[in-house]
Amino acid sequence: MFSNFIYFLAALVIYTTSELFDKPSGFDPGAIGFCLLSTAAFALVCRIYFNRLSRLGQALPAQEIDQRVNTAVSRLSISALVLFAVNIYGFRVNHLLSGVAIFEWMPTLGALLFLGLFLFYLLLIWNFAYQIQKRFFTVSLTKKSFILSNVAFCLPAMLPWFFLSLLADCLGLLPFDGLNRFLNSTAGEVIYILFFVIFISVFGPVLIQRLWGCRPLKSGYDRQRIEKTCRMADLKYRDILVWNLFGGGMITAGVMGIVGRFRYILVTPALLACLDDDEIEGVVLHEIGHVYHQHMLFYLFFFAGFIACNFVFFEPLMLMIYLINPLYAGASFLGLSQDTAHAAVTCLVLIGLFVLYFRFVFGLFMRHFERQADLHIFKYTDSPSALISTFYKIASLSRQSIDKPNWHHFSIGRRIGFLEKCRMNPALIQSHHGKVKKMIAGYLLAVGVVFFLGYSLSYGGLNTSFTRFVAGKILSRQLELDPNNSDLYVQVGDFYYDARQYEKAMVAYENVLTIDPVNLHALNNLAWLLATCPDKSFRNAPRSLDLARRAVDIRKEAYILDTYAEALYLNNHKRQALAAAKQALEISTQRKQYYEDQVTRFEKALQKSLSDKV
Repeated sequence: MFSNFIYFLAALVIYTTSELFDKPSGFDPGAIGFCLLSTAAFALVCRIYFNRLSRLGQALPAQEIDQRVNTAVSRLSISALVLFAVNIYGFRVNHLLSGVAIFEWMPTLGALLFLGLFLFYLLLIWNFAYQIQKRFFTVSLTKKSFILSNVAFCLPAMLPWFFLSLLADCLGLLPFDGLNRFLNSTAGEVIYILFFVIFISVFGPVLIQRLWGCRPLKSGYDRQRIEKTCRMADLKYRDILVWNLFGGGMITAGVMGIVGRFRYILVTPALLACLDDDEIEGVVLHEIGHVYHQHMLFYLFFFAGFIACNFVFFEPLMLMIYLINPLYAGASFLGLSQDTAHAAVTCLVLIGLFVLYFRFVFGLFMRHFERQADLHIFKYTDSPSALISTFYKIASLSRQSIDKPNWHHFSIGRRIGFLEKCRMNPALIQSHHGKVKKMIAGYLLAVGVVFFLGYSLSYGGLNTSFTRFVAGKILSRQLELDPNNSDLYVQVGDFYYDARQYEKAMVAYENVLTIDPVNLHALNNLAWLLATCPDKSFRNAPRSLDLARRAVDIRKEAYILDTYAEALYLNNHKRQALAAAKQALEISTQRKQYYEDQVTRFEKALQKSLSDKV
């Protein structure tokens, strides 16, 4: 079930990164046709797959067929992600409603509509999987209840994004330009997201328990024994709720909420029916262990760490992808534009990092946090027998092997084995707690280093040198691919001039003029370099004036006249330099102060020259 969280979040990443691609021009009926045909084909594959497993289920052991079903669901869910990506990236179905006013005003509504396409793929999987999965339910569960339970369990993964995005849409519609400018700034985005994450983490459980259809556990013996355990552990909570997950037939419990006032303890009817008093106490102590060790707060840090690192590293990552030379050679071979190839690879990298982070890093911490919660029983008793017997009952009633692996939990067999080892050697308990603390410290250090590096590359001291390095590499590769492109040489010249590599800048500008003798940008910039270069060994008064005159003859703009004035001044034509500077000031529409300063400078130079003659 927890895998569906990752699938939904990955689908959200796919949708949001689709903006990296160029928008299609016009309505494409072929996109609708492919979407419909591919959906029908996917439904057929799901039906065939599970019908085949259903026939095999008559002969295979229950544990083996259950494992095959889970594998099939995982493979088909990943296939659904791929198909969703093809529709979004390849056929751009998310742009079919471009121009519709309501979706222009509220982009979140369009996102929900097309994320619904991925949800529909999952609904197809759950629909055809039901025929065989119902054998493993401990209670009678209709197909409708089975599908709705899956949907309800996945929805919390989308809630933070939905409310964050919807609120941003609503704020964007308000006639407060100052507020909108602030929210679109870097500081505004950080404060807005931070405030929202804190808000949803505190008050989110109130909404989630309603989405899951939870109801308060009635007063009576079941509630009294849970309340007794909570009092023993001094746990603060708002309510104890009955969690009818998949008809209430799963033997499980949960706790959600960082703040005691909005914290809920969840128990399923099957758990209350199947476990004795000691076992229920063991399960509740396990959930209290999550609260005691503040695991939910750390989960919030893991999400925040990923968002923060992604925020500061996004632009450097996009730039670094430009340096992958084989990528663009392959794109050229396939007939793809470089922009399309770059967008595709950027999306794949972002999705890959997302999956790796949550599947392996987040999963690693989840497994060790679950083990830490298991060990919380030793805080109140020397024997973990109640929790061990609960694990055996879960395995037996769910017909699952105790050695079945899980990305977010250690297998039941490994959890039992570790509890047994800790009973024999209590020192292992503190050893594991110490291990978790070291893991958290290592994580915080790693995230801090990555964030600092990303911030330095995007906004800090490394930004200028990193940008220059990447720009130089990109321009060099572009020139190799298109050596006769004069505009590229202009960019190379500008790049080298900014980097104070004046000789290379001159060579680049001269190459432009060899290919295109009337290139205005090259004429002006080379004239400026030869007239004003800080390294006076590169100055060339006659050549500078010749280039500047040619530029002025082509077009009279303020910045070109300014260069002409500098060239005249270098050639000791001070009166003409002042006239050119005044003309630049007269036609300028920006940087008025700069042009006024230039006029003042040339006036003083002319007056000094005249006084020296006298």
